Amino acid sequence: MDVKTAYLHAPITQELYIDQPQGFEEVSESGERLVYRLKKSLYGLKQSGRKWNILLHEHLANDGFVRNHADHCVYKKQVDDKIVIVIVWVDDLIIASDSMQLMEEFKESMKTQFKMKDLGRITFFLGMDFKQSKGEIKINQKRFILKILERFGMIDCKPRLTPCEQRLEFNCVELTNARQYREMIGSLIYAMTCTRPDLSWIVSRLSQTLSNPRTGDLIAAKHVLRYLKGTVDYELCFKKSDADLQLTAYSDSNWASCLEDRRSTTGYCCTLTEGGQLISWKSRKQPTVAISTCEAEYVALENTAQECLYLTQLLNDMYKKVHQSMKVSVDNQGAIALSKNPVYRQRSKHIDIKYHFVREMYIKSMIDIVYCPTQDMVADILTKPPKKCKLVNFKSIVFGCCN
Repeated sequence: MDVKTAYLHAPITQELYIDQPQGFEEVSESGERLVYRLKKSLYGLKQSGRKWNILLHEHLANDGFVRNHADHCVYKKQVDDKIVIVIVWVDDLIIASDSMQLMEEFKESMKTQFKMKDLGRITFFLGMDFKQSKGEIKINQKRFILKILERFGMIDCKPRLTPCEQRLEFNCVELTNARQYREMIGSLIYAMTCTRPDLSWIVSRLSQTLSNPRTGDLIAAKHVLRYLKGTVDYELCFKKSDADLQLTAYSDSNWASCLEDRRSTTGYCCTLTEGGQLISWKSRKQPTVAISTCEAEYVALENTAQECLYLTQLLNDMYKKVHQSMKVSVDNQGAIALSKNPVYRQRSKHIDIKYHFVREMYIKSMIDIVYCPTQDMVADILTKPPKKCKLVNFKSIVFGCCN
């Protein structure tokens, strides 16, 4: 559902004045210039978005909805054993429920308070296409990707099989048109964030050169666009499951992968069930230099544990309880031992306290850390240039079904 002229519904408590519109000017009896004092928000005011969010929250709270503690844009209302979930994006609302009656009651409640437009079953939202069938939801960005290719003159380019070359070579010749490169990377970041985890490593790598891009960076970015041309139909596939939810994560790192500052790369991804499709993924450079592969893996494990804890809080408030112990797979025995056995070690005594957060989670049985061979490590494609064979092997987990 869409709220029409949403900002105009919210009252203004501050003392704000505006000039009279042209053609409607009035003057006082003494001839003084008059202005209007605002009673409602207007588009363009810096506080309008916040005022609208407060008003919407008050209405949802009065209607029995509870705001999610982990994400304030998610609301839930439960009546007996039925629930309604509302996701808010400014003035757009996504409604999900296992009861058509509760959903219709909520729609009528919104229509009595605001001017609403019911857009029906979701098919397109924020650049993402949705396809729903019995027991299955598919999400892709085909239209968005085609617009990117057309925008940057790559609509007729030759497709590539991988997002990037295995060995990247960046020369030192600066780009004359850096703005186009930044726009290209910005578009790729959005695609990677929403539906394309296979782009995570290369997009993260290229985004590190936005302030001073070189010609080699542009060549690598166009390589990504060529890969998108050949995989434009890839989509995330979420299937209905009656299995108990147990958050499962894969954590990996690439030690000293950045040749400029020798910092390592963290990569992790999460699923709701063992071997299920991804619901969260990340590839990022670590903030400190690790002196060993064990330390790099340990830092990555701490980042993964943080994400798992957030997802657990989100899901517990949203729908149903997740299995108490989260399973995290790691391909480094040293990092596993370091997280399970907090003994004094000469090679690890310098590690910052914040990274030992994972130890506390393990002691409280909130996380179960297990070994995973490197060839089975899904997060491996998030820490280094992914090979074609790994993209094929992990496709069913990364995207949820064969594309």
